[in-house]
Amino acid sequence: MESYTLRDGLTVPKVGFGTYKLNGAHGVQVIDSAIDRGYRLLDTAFNYENEGAVGEAIRRSSVPRSELIVSSKLPGRHHAYDEAIATIQESLYRAGLDYYDLYLIHWPNPKEDHYVEAWQALIDAQKLGLVRSIGVSNFLPEHLDRLEKETGVLPVINQVELHPYFNQQTQREYDQAHGILTQDWSPLGRASEMLQNPTLKAIAARYQKNVGQLILRWEVQLGTLPIPKSSTPKRQLGNQDIFDFEINADDMATINGMSSADGRLKNQDPAVYQEF
Repeated sequence: MESYTLRDGLTVPKVGFGTYKLNGAHGVQVIDSAIDRGYRLLDTAFNYENEGAVGEAIRRSSVPRSELIVSSKLPGRHHAYDEAIATIQESLYRAGLDYYDLYLIHWPNPKEDHYVEAWQALIDAQKLGLVRSIGVSNFLPEHLDRLEKETGVLPVINQVELHPYFNQQTQREYDQAHGILTQDWSPLGRASEMLQNPTLKAIAARYQKNVGQLILRWEVQLGTLPIPKSSTPKRQLGNQDIFDFEINADDMATINGMSSADGRLKNQDPAVYQEF
């Protein structure tokens, strides 16, 4: 597995594992399987209600905690400073962990306008040793500019919706210019539909890969970090098997040409979308 080094020095793998909707005993089994099959970055969130499952999978695994990058996210209803600190602590208690490697603000919730306060809480949580690195999710350039202006600190990661139908070119360019790694949620889009796309199928066949592997390779070549989720060991392995080929410039351009300004899957525009 190849890796990125974040601006603050933390090293993260170029492909992570998403855990959304992996809950309870089944979730523990799937996450444990992913760890056993080589995943070292696990992405969860307070609102996924599965931080406990992630922590239990880590405890069951033979892989030392120190070799894992564990990430969680602060929900919108707890952006107030004191609530944010307590929620980060609660996240750790739920998972049974002493620290998170990454902790993100899940959404900016600009109508409520408490995201700068929440960001200050993450800055202080890092100083307290609760988290190693801090980032955000679904933040637009205008939100990131404000964080820097009011706190002097920019995130090291910005996790956003990114897939062939919505390649986030403007956001990626902003993030790169500011030393922020773009991380991709929903990297395979609506997988059941996107994996059947005839254009993607034709390109994948030329590289003797499946469409999922093609998409994930495209995302890595964009300089981003996808976090696919899969419950099957075969697909868990396959989603990491993307470092033995390179997509040529013409095919990269074709995939990028599939993107559109309204390509979000559920119209969750961070400029107006609220999640609590």
